Amino acid sequence: MVSELVELNGYLDVTFIFVQADRGAGFDTAKLGQFAFGVRDFFAEEPKLVRNESITLAAEVMDAVYSQSSKLRQNPECHLYYVTTGRWVGDANLEGRRSAEVADLHALGIFSDVDLTPIGADEIRTLYVESKATISREFSFPDRIVAPEMPGVHDAYIGLLPGQEFISLLDDGNGQIMRSIFYENVRDWQEYNPVNSDIRSSLESDVERSRFALMNNGVTIIAASLKVTGNRFTINDYQIVNGGQTSHVLFDCRESIDSTVNVPLRLIATDDEDVVASIVRATNRQTAVKEEQLLALSEFQKKLEMFFATFDREQRLYYERRSKQYNSSSDVEKTRIVTLQSSIRSYASIFLEEPHSTTRNYRLLRERLGATIFGPDHKLLPYYYAASLLYRLEFLFRNGQIDSKLKPARYHILMAAHLLAAPGPPPPPNSNAIDQYINPMVERVWRSPDSEELLQQAAQLVEEAAEGDFHRDRIRTQSFTERVRELAE
Repeated sequence: MVSELVELNGYLDVTFIFVQADRGAGFDTAKLGQFAFGVRDFFAEEPKLVRNESITLAAEVMDAVYSQSSKLRQNPECHLYYVTTGRWVGDANLEGRRSAEVADLHALGIFSDVDLTPIGADEIRTLYVESKATISREFSFPDRIVAPEMPGVHDAYIGLLPGQEFISLLDDGNGQIMRSIFYENVRDWQEYNPVNSDIRSSLESDVERSRFALMNNGVTIIAASLKVTGNRFTINDYQIVNGGQTSHVLFDCRESIDSTVNVPLRLIATDDEDVVASIVRATNRQTAVKEEQLLALSEFQKKLEMFFATFDREQRLYYERRSKQYNSSSDVEKTRIVTLQSSIRSYASIFLEEPHSTTRNYRLLRERLGATIFGPDHKLLPYYYAASLLYRLEFLFRNGQIDSKLKPARYHILMAAHLLAAPGPPPPPNSNAIDQYINPMVERVWRSPDSEELLQQAAQLVEEAAEGDFHRDRIRTQSFTERVRELAE
């Protein structure tokens, strides 16, 4: 194979790539060292490690490469990737070990470049999203101006894009709108509310259609890269970060769009994540978007959405990071959708022991977002556990196994159930110990007889605390929370 490439091209350009994948929740200096030692042994003339069939075959390719060294443009590059579900935080011991291993590989004298890259949970998520979002489109954009140079921005254009050209950016090739290009949008399609109905009416009106560009705030597209040839633009890996509702209406009304329809467009090319985040937040602040909805743009929310999707179907809940994102999914059971608000309330009830704040003082809970709730370094499993316990409780309400009169105290029932089940106070929310603490309780929640018994016992405690009075003015108080806590402990 190598000799055939030499005959075909007349040269070799070679890169060796090694990946060490570990399911552990952190990076380990010993495992990093073992990984690098295995790579050095792979290139050794007299290897010390036993080789299986696949490594033996790979080594034969490596030998063939170096046997054609005169055809190499330069010495091969060597890239190592150490992958775990943890976070690389610049630990001095890990950084020192990494530098030492890279230096040892360089010292072999057979590589032009060597690097060892740690890949943690955040990087895995980013790579996964990028793999799903890779897309390219070509379109005509004649009526535009070039924006001035800006730090972090490769290119930027502002103008009017013909409606049919814009539709081509939305179509997945099968007559459906591409959902993936709205991943960075704070809201999914909100259906035909009054605003979206007005947009549709203007497109369907012979009088207003031609004035669409003057009546609409337009769309913002951010692309990883773009190429311009005359009036022809090619964009790659793009996202519609503002104007999602306009986009859906335009696509839905595409049969009505003629040459008179133009779409106001801001087109930006950048691969700087900080620039992307600032543009997304700024453009959405200028529209009727609640601060709470802007939370959907955070990395933590994106990780939480993907984490919920990792569970088997029987235990699958759907985290609705963006408003109404599952409305068009016919295979998603509506009772399994976890909203941002319900996640905040269930987590606060269990881990902050503040069920009384989930309604009357909900504004105070929102002020703690990004700190004691949805902290950027928080583990994800507690949020899934809280949502699962709420899901099981709502199931018992629907089936009459817990009296509906207790619904106003549902979050007190969650707190009581957790206090009854928990082995003690929870560890810090950003510690590995929190997952070990939560795991047995998650398993119990999804064992129907166990969760029914637990929640019914918790409901009895809440009913005893209420003494027959379930009026909101009694339930939604700190004193009632303290009474339930006393009974549960």
